[in-house]
Amino acid sequence: MTLDGERDELPEVGAAPLIIDADFVEVEEDRGLPSLDAVEEISTARARRPLELPRGPATPDGRARVVTVINQKGGVGKTTSVINIAAQMALRGHKVLVIDADSQGNCATGLGVDKSRVRTTTRDLMLNPECAVDSRHATAVENVHIIVGDRTLVGLEQEMLRQLGRERRLTEALAPLLPHYDLVLIDTPPSLGLVTINALVASDGIVIPVQTEYFALEGLAMLAGTIREVRGLLNPRLGVDGVMLTMHAPTLLNQQVAAEVKEAFPELIVEPPVRRNIRLAEAPSHGIPIHLHDPKSNGGQDYQKVASVLEARWGLL
Repeated sequence: MTLDGERDELPEVGAAPLIIDADFVEVEEDRGLPSLDAVEEISTARARRPLELPRGPATPDGRARVVTVINQKGGVGKTTSVINIAAQMALRGHKVLVIDADSQGNCATGLGVDKSRVRTTTRDLMLNPECAVDSRHATAVENVHIIVGDRTLVGLEQEMLRQLGRERRLTEALAPLLPHYDLVLIDTPPSLGLVTINALVASDGIVIPVQTEYFALEGLAMLAGTIREVRGLLNPRLGVDGVMLTMHAPTLLNQQVAAEVKEAFPELIVEPPVRRNIRLAEAPSHGIPIHLHDPKSNGGQDYQKVASVLEARWGLL
């Protein structure tokens, strides 16, 4: 608007002058048509799966299997899965250690641990691996111990930047604990930082919870690239123990996404999908897993079956 009250006219896009920094000359190059042999070679090339995730190896004798529950996408049920899988394994007589590597520290809440009374956390464990034995806390579930995560993990990466072997600090810390457990489950944040890298380097296998919503396969593609890098540089043993379908509902979209994930990873899928369930969402507010809150609910029944599949894959039967 001008001072006279008249409306300014914006210039037409087509009338704006072009800015030319250099002159280019376009030359057509006639490469000719490909030969028949080349066409045949291309047409007979075997199609490869777009995502290839290696299976996790067997657990070495005499120590716990270390499993990281990971997805770089947030809100897919990682913490809920860690809590309830750990509880199910303990219910079957296995000794389980949960390591909360997420700064939100929700594993402690879901397992009935008062974080305000905890003095040694996952941060202390990684900065001082020698304190591993004293970092454990009992939970509301018998045979489940936890190393608690809290907000101090946010600044941990800065503290570790200048330390040598910083990607293997968790591996060092876990070494004296592994002979005393059957399973170690690590909950991770929805990001690929130094804490998550430590978890992957320390692990034998990973479990990937995938929400049956849009972008699920895109997140898996990102994670597949991360796994390849960690295997190539830091932990050649790292493999995938299972892909879980979480927060599932009987909608057309959910069913389509579930079908796509199953088609991409037929050998890795852990059945059944974990259904959306209000009782499953309520359980953490009581500080207990679903098998103590309402084992007959959809979520309780689904995690029982998921735990049975994973128990067999981990060789814990």
